[in-house]
Amino acid sequence: MATFTTRESADPIPLELAESARARRRGLLGRDGTEGALLLSPASAVHTLGMRFAIDVAYLDRKLRVLTVRTMRPGRVGLPRPRARYVLEAEAGALDGWGVRRGEVVVIHDW
Repeated sequence: MATFTTRESADPIPLELAESARARRRGLLGRDGTEGALLLSPASAVHTLGMRFAIDVAYLDRKLRVLTVRTMRPGRVGLPRPRARYVLEAEAGALDGWGVRRGEVVVIHDW
């Protein structure tokens, strides 16, 4: 399994990769929670229609620099971010605890 780190994360965070169209469409739907995060690649927008819990969403550019971070409640549709190439999803509140903030670079291991 892949992991990721930031300058503020002490330990690597588990990362699930959603690189196929089917995996990106499914995302975190149908789950009651998640340990770690999910990286949608490529992606520039997400929705939470049918989600069971609120999520944090970080939009990343092609160099894995965080463009913006948003918390989305279930039943929402996010706007596409023009420069975003990846979307990082996790349970609400998790990204802030891991240091995923605007301008931060996410480092992915074992990708």
